Amino acid sequence: MSATLRLAEQLLACPSVTPLDAGCQNIIAERLARLGFECESLASGPVGERVSNLWAKRPTTHDRQAQAATNMIASTHPRKTVVFAGHTDVVPTGPLHAWASAPFMPCYRNGRLYARGASDMKTSLAAFVVAIEEFLTKHPQPAIQVAVLLTSDEEGPAKDGTVVVCDALKARGEVIDYCIVGEPTAVARTGDMIKNGRRGSMSGKLCIQGVQGHVAYPHLANNPIHRWAPALAELVTLEWDGGNAYFQPTSWQVSNIHAGTGAGNVIPGDLVVDFNFRFSTESTPESLQQRLTRVLERHELEYDLSWTIQGMPFLTAPGPLVDAARAAIQAETGLQTELSTTGGISDGRFLAQICPEVVEIGPPNASIHKIDEYIHIADVEPLKNVYRRVLELLNARELA
Repeated sequence: MSATLRLAEQLLACPSVTPLDAGCQNIIAERLARLGFECESLASGPVGERVSNLWAKRPTTHDRQAQAATNMIASTHPRKTVVFAGHTDVVPTGPLHAWASAPFMPCYRNGRLYARGASDMKTSLAAFVVAIEEFLTKHPQPAIQVAVLLTSDEEGPAKDGTVVVCDALKARGEVIDYCIVGEPTAVARTGDMIKNGRRGSMSGKLCIQGVQGHVAYPHLANNPIHRWAPALAELVTLEWDGGNAYFQPTSWQVSNIHAGTGAGNVIPGDLVVDFNFRFSTESTPESLQQRLTRVLERHELEYDLSWTIQGMPFLTAPGPLVDAARAAIQAETGLQTELSTTGGISDGRFLAQICPEVVEIGPPNASIHKIDEYIHIADVEPLKNVYRRVLELLNARELA
């Protein structure tokens, strides 16, 4: 069994359902501390719902011996910092009886490792650690700094996790140059797809006011459902933008509609609609809000509307990190990786606020959040090797 799988088993045995960490970060911190990392806990959140956050960095910038070993890098040219970021929390298991094996008891069947978090994303975390260990064994005084950022609040509200650590790092002037997030990004095989950005997400809650009344006397009422229907028909046909070379066109989707008292003879007094935009860099929250509001006003609706922005879109164009990721995947797997910004939001949205280059590289995502979540064993070592190769390529770039 590989070192990556052994560590993955340890992490998968921890029942870290969000916001719990269940000891995962301690396991990783102990491994990193042996490599000279300084590990800092940045817990956040209310009592009883505390979120565990770990910031671990191997300090070498001011180490004179390290500078001598890396061609006397001048203090005016500080080392680039490469961060591996991820989450130790997992989604709930669902009904235990539906699992073929216990979700927190790692199990091997037919070339797969089964457990909650196997794909999303504890195997990636194990691959991070072992890749760093192998890299530092070969390059004990590298030309780059390596750091790790972990949270137990990615699958939850994401208010006390990565965003808190990013705010703390920004406040004290920490600089991050490159960030690799271990989200499961592949389709069929590790390396076939990575994310070099994500769409933004903005939700709205719309309450349309009418007048409640008896269905037999509609002239004495004002049915908000009927008033809303023409506006809905217009909204679903709108092209919000055309997307671009990296992003799909912005989409608008209604997720919930609620009206009525439950009685069959009562016209409802109001209608509540939940909807969401997944938007590209071609649109802004303000432009989308204005266009939607104009439709509501054109249909002379009386309404209240509140907005929540879950995340802004971000994009890492081809450059040092994307180039290193592509080259590492090609060398390890023979694949020409596809750059993509599809899928849901991730903590990359927070990291992109303090780091100019963020990519997500992980295993196939076919089983994430499902009963009997798994990862193919054949995907594990290539993933670890890709991470190590990215470090080696970025390190060589600094030495060139």
